[in-house]
Amino acid sequence: MRHPEASERRRVVVRGVVQGVGFRPFVFSLATGLGLAGHVTNTEDGVLAEIEGLPTALEAFCHRVASEAPPLAEVVSVHHETVPASGAEGFTISPSRSAGRGRTFVPPDVATCADCLAELGDPANRRHRHPFITCTNCGPRFTIVTGLPYDRAATTMAGFPMCPDCAREYADPADRRFHAQPIACHACGPRLALVLPGRADLAREEALVRARELLAAGAILAVKGLGGYHLACDARNAGSVARLRRRKNRGDKPFAVMAGEPDDLDGMVHLDQEERELLTSAVRPIVLLRRRSGAVAEMVEKIAPGSPDLGVLLPYTPLHHLLLGLPGDPAGPRLLVMTSANSSGEPIVTGDREALERLAPLVDGWLTHDRPIQVPVEDSVLRIVDGQQLPLRRSRGIAPLPVPLPVPVRPSLAVGGDLKNVFAVAEGGYAWLSGHVGDMDDLGTLRAFDRAVGQLSGLTAITPELLVADRHPGYRSVQRALRGAGTRPVARVQHHHAHVAAAMAEHGLDGSRPVIGIAFDGTGYGDDGAIWGGEALVADYDGFERFGHLGYAQLPGGDAAVTRPYRMALAWLRRAALPWTPELPCVRTCPAGELVVLEKQLECGLNCVPTSSMGRLFDAVSSLAGVCHRAGYEAQAAIELEAAAVAYGPVRGGGYRFAVTPGEEPSRADPAPVLAGVVDDLCAGAPTGLIAARFHDAVAELVRSWCGEARDRYGIGLVVLTGGVFANAVLASACARGLRDDGFSVLRHRRVPPNDGGLALGQLLVAARVTT
Repeated sequence: MRHPEASERRRVVVRGVVQGVGFRPFVFSLATGLGLAGHVTNTEDGVLAEIEGLPTALEAFCHRVASEAPPLAEVVSVHHETVPASGAEGFTISPSRSAGRGRTFVPPDVATCADCLAELGDPANRRHRHPFITCTNCGPRFTIVTGLPYDRAATTMAGFPMCPDCAREYADPADRRFHAQPIACHACGPRLALVLPGRADLAREEALVRARELLAAGAILAVKGLGGYHLACDARNAGSVARLRRRKNRGDKPFAVMAGEPDDLDGMVHLDQEERELLTSAVRPIVLLRRRSGAVAEMVEKIAPGSPDLGVLLPYTPLHHLLLGLPGDPAGPRLLVMTSANSSGEPIVTGDREALERLAPLVDGWLTHDRPIQVPVEDSVLRIVDGQQLPLRRSRGIAPLPVPLPVPVRPSLAVGGDLKNVFAVAEGGYAWLSGHVGDMDDLGTLRAFDRAVGQLSGLTAITPELLVADRHPGYRSVQRALRGAGTRPVARVQHHHAHVAAAMAEHGLDGSRPVIGIAFDGTGYGDDGAIWGGEALVADYDGFERFGHLGYAQLPGGDAAVTRPYRMALAWLRRAALPWTPELPCVRTCPAGELVVLEKQLECGLNCVPTSSMGRLFDAVSSLAGVCHRAGYEAQAAIELEAAAVAYGPVRGGGYRFAVTPGEEPSRADPAPVLAGVVDDLCAGAPTGLIAARFHDAVAELVRSWCGEARDRYGIGLVVLTGGVFANAVLASACARGLRDDGFSVLRHRRVPPNDGGLALGQLLVAARVTT
């Protein structure tokens, strides 16, 4: 409607997660409902609208464009300015503009919405059983984006021209698929195929039916997902699970299970309301849930041996729902093991040809399709601790949403660490963390890192002026930064300082006041050349003081001690002047010849690095108590020690205690009394669970002691708990509870992982801040 006498015109720029979330259709409906003329378009900087009409309607638009935004949108800012009126009529969605290096926020992939699921199961709907059904409110986003602005031509759907029916829906403002870029149907969308060795490929519904039959019969299939291939098998088939474990060289590392719905988990896990909400959210992460004992315990033990938890996720693509079966489908597996399709230590497989070659030794067939995966993305992993989310892997469904920063930073690339690598690019008030890249010990992972850096830098239009890396001289991530820096500076940040800074940043602390940072992990290069990991720091972004630390023990043979926890147990026994008596489980486990060599090695310090690592102390106690002597995956010994503590239940007081000498600078915690207590309990025949529970309690009491001393000395009442050891829910909960009882404010991770997956965020805040 025109308002020639009173009309005004405004240019409105909306920034945030506003592309790929139905924002332009929303603007169209809002503007036309208010009687405004003009147009809306995507730009590299966000969404641009020019609106013309009555001033009151313009004001309402500028308010409601943020307050009533679509559910998947996140509006960061709305900027508007008056421009000359043109007498425009009608409102249109204009072609996207690409005229510079602006910046918008690419949305993450979103689980299939309820409306699409209803259509998927409706025989009267033209998308009935369409494996790629999607709309404005759900479906692939980040994994299909090839460039910005976000339009179909800048996604991997560009190769699938819309049929007339889809084109009509796409152009209809009243339709749920109005300007939904991944829109498709049976006639024009990607094609499903089942590839079986030595047989003709099966297509579409026939492929799906046969895939379900094969899974029910015990087969292992490679299934193409949003961000890569999964390996899938029937979780209730012990033979299939064992075969997948052997083929993948998985050892005892737990698998995750995909369940058709939460009720399929009855009898397997504990599931409270917060966990249910997280499990069924649009992110659809893997959620770690406490295992139950009972009739299905043996089945769960095959899937997650020795773990206190079972990783569970619900289907998040239409293909997953079809694979698990819709109502009325023939009976098939309702629980599937779903694990990343790769050999141990290699990056996830995304390419179809690569999948046929690399996965051939692992699978009996491939359920695939012809929509390319642009960005590799692993499943996110989260858990609930004390009613709050704790991310352990921030990836699909979350990446690449930016993390707002409490202080601005210069254009930077922080390369993170070598384990659980996640890097970050940042500029101004935001940091964009990558999805999970993996452990930087494989050539394929290094190449995946380089590709991901290029992709994320391109999508965010950030040209780093500064690179930031760890201080460890041997980290491959550090070498990557140094080789790629050219003339740009490379700042180096101490590992545990970065951990503390990451937690400070995600909680919005500007660094004007220091915190007490408890940083417990397995490995971090210390300023004295030792391996740190049991640290109490007083820190802000500008620096840190090492207020306290775990006393040093020798790490005999480096990585050999990490994979053989009995070595760490023997090293700590020797450090504590406790004899290696044959009755101790760690002594019995160590081969006689190795025991002699190890004794000489520790005596002369040959190939031994001093370490204050709390992670390695967990390993030592796990072996000493007879829980885990050989670790087939990272933190296995600590995870199984936590499982023993969970099974036993809480203990409070009357247990082990570290020896801390007041007044030392830094304060050193000697675990010798703890180890002596463990040995005494072993000799007295105490249950393993009691030993595990008492050890967790002792570590929590150490944290309380350190923080109390730091408060007395520095007057600080704010504590940050960080580092990979705090993925342990028993310890994290006990520490937070005790500190709050002592009057401290306690911050734990909620947006980035406490492990090295959050390291890059802290690196940025330490090294890249814009200071005046």
